[in-house]
Amino acid sequence: MDKRREMRASDADRQAVVERLSSALDEGRLKLHEYDERVVRAWESVTYGDLVDLFTDLPNSGTVVKLPDEPVAVTTPVAPVQPVHHGSDVPLALRILWTIWLTGVLVNLVVWTLVSINTGHAHYFWPMWVIGPPGAALTAVTVGIVGIKRSRREAAIRRGLEAASRKQKNKRR
Repeated sequence: MDKRREMRASDADRQAVVERLSSALDEGRLKLHEYDERVVRAWESVTYGDLVDLFTDLPNSGTVVKLPDEPVAVTTPVAPVQPVHHGSDVPLALRILWTIWLTGVLVNLVVWTLVSINTGHAHYFWPMWVIGPPGAALTAVTVGIVGIKRSRREAAIRRGLEAASRKQKNKRR
């Protein structure tokens, strides 16, 4: 068993793993960030053992990478990696912070409006201090995190497409 785990995996094997991970994501077994991390690890894997380790916490449903009895092991046909985008790129913690910020902004705007109506004239617009600096900070953090997530996903997809392209070129030879 250990010898098979140490055998080098092919691009087709890595592609099969990515497809299985996509199925696990569609089934709701993986969160998007877990899927992204595992896809990157799949394309960086060298041996069958590295690939099989990506499924230790997933049940045996659908297409699963199996350790080969022989050196060649392709479990599914090779197809180019398709971009998979599920849900928002904004992490839950940031969405919660945006909700808290928006609630604070709305409360401050309502208070400012009621005070201005009650006194008969518009007061100094102090809610700008609640809106501006925290909003700018949240925007900067959100843009940074979303950019990092997208670049990682695109890099994983690019590696997958390059691997599939190399595989098809090798088949033609």
